[in-house]
Amino acid sequence: MTISEKVAYLKGLAEGLGLDTEKSKEGKLISVMIGILEEVGLSLEDLEENAVALGEELDAVSDDLADVEELVYDEDDDDDCCCGDEDFFEVECPNCGEDLEIDETVLESGTVQCPSCNEKFAIDLSDDECGCDHEGE
Repeated sequence: MTISEKVAYLKGLAEGLGLDTEKSKEGKLISVMIGILEEVGLSLEDLEENAVALGEELDAVSDDLADVEELVYDEDDDDDCCCGDEDFFEVECPNCGEDLEIDETVLESGTVQCPSCNEKFAIDLSDDECGCDHEGE
């Protein structure tokens, strides 16, 4: 039973008692109190409806935010892989084992000079499409 239904029931009980709301002080008091309770009940129902509507809107915003977070933060998960960034590739120096990040222009030249050991080596990505450990998944 809702608040409004309870107030309506109370109003019916008061009317059933046959209280004189015109002349009796007690009747006037009870009538005014029931009127106030009706207004409070209606206000509460409006607040409950607004809370439900706001909850639904908040859920929609939360879903949209989750989609945005997925787009933004999933790209950051690929930092260890050159596949996430088409401008840089990761290769290992065959002389010293240092991991190097090279850009597309160095890749096209075919040779790299390692900044750690200063040795030049050729780049061969024929058996590994991107130079990563995951072997071109």
